Amino acid sequence: MRETFLEKKDNKNSLLKKNILYLCIERGEHSIASISEAIGASVPTATKLIGELMDEGFMIDLGKSGTSGGRRPSIYGLNPDAGYFVGVHVRNRHVSVAVTDFKGGLISFNDDILFTMSPNEESVHTVAANIRELINRQGLDWNKIMGLGVSLPGRVNPVTGYSNNYTFDMNRPVSRMLEEDLNVHVVLENDSRAMTYGEYLGGGLKEKNMLFVNVSWGLGMGMIMNGRLYYGTSGYSGEFGHFPLLDNGQMCRCGKIGCLETGASGSALVRMITEKLNAGRASSLARQFKADGKINISEVFTAIQHEDILAIEMVEKVGTNLGKGLAGLINIFNPELVVIGGKVAVAAGDYLMLPIRTAIKRHVLNIANQDTTIKLSQLKQKAAPMGAALLVRSRMLGIL
Repeated sequence: MRETFLEKKDNKNSLLKKNILYLCIERGEHSIASISEAIGASVPTATKLIGELMDEGFMIDLGKSGTSGGRRPSIYGLNPDAGYFVGVHVRNRHVSVAVTDFKGGLISFNDDILFTMSPNEESVHTVAANIRELINRQGLDWNKIMGLGVSLPGRVNPVTGYSNNYTFDMNRPVSRMLEEDLNVHVVLENDSRAMTYGEYLGGGLKEKNMLFVNVSWGLGMGMIMNGRLYYGTSGYSGEFGHFPLLDNGQMCRCGKIGCLETGASGSALVRMITEKLNAGRASSLARQFKADGKINISEVFTAIQHEDILAIEMVEKVGTNLGKGLAGLINIFNPELVVIGGKVAVAAGDYLMLPIRTAIKRHVLNIANQDTTIKLSQLKQKAAPMGAALLVRSRMLGIL
């Protein structure tokens, strides 16, 4: 692995350097005086540390500030060419890969690469080989890759590197296997939290308190509180899909009855449309349903794009259920921003957002509703892999 001061946890100067880098990540470029004040160090100390960071290639001199009058100070910021971070988002039968520079800018994005991740060592080695091949095809120097982030569905412990869905050897977590194959730092993260972090840092958001709701096959959530990802006591925060809200008699995959996910997710959308088709409802999906006896989520997305009435009606029902749940969260957390993302949200767009907003307005306290903005994801499919890449950088800086 590329050894830098980032691996030195107990050295005071290393900690100050990390603080300087994160200051630039969070707030952009700075003068020496503003950096000195922010990190609580003298101007000579800040000058020395910035000089070392420039010698090490992590920061650059951006020239004089544009202020008028008086002596203009030099401005310093992150060097985008210091290194690269790779983010991989693993889904059911596809992966997406994003590469960012050291400043967090997106260099490349590859979506919907066919691959099925299996809970065995051979599959992990295949993922590693495919990632290296992809980076090489793009003409990037593998020696400049500083870290790899992997976004996975289900419960993930980013500290130990274990994933409940893909753990098959308790002595060797997936993260360690990937590190051995690729010789870079590896961080595993839950997909909803990766999306949250991608939207927060990669989407250029200014809000320090936000909720991100991942409406995909399941229903998950990530939280930014005071500018930091919130994990909870055991790292399992954000299980929004298992909020016991609905009186629909539906069994959730967790074994409980009436979880929000059973009425506000991709799986719920497919089930509700299937029930209507069984009852004889007209739809562009009817022919495929009669031929196969089932429909899949991709076919539902196509029907939505073609303005199929049944598909849109069921999306609206999902949005209403989701809006009720979100109203409760807004009343509890009083966030500045709620971002709706994930495959279903991206595909459904305003058909989902309108009933969400209507339900929130109906059920949330007026004073809280005035404080909160509801938005559709800006990064869309890029949120998870980009977030995974940015998470590695933040973990190396010791801020998560």
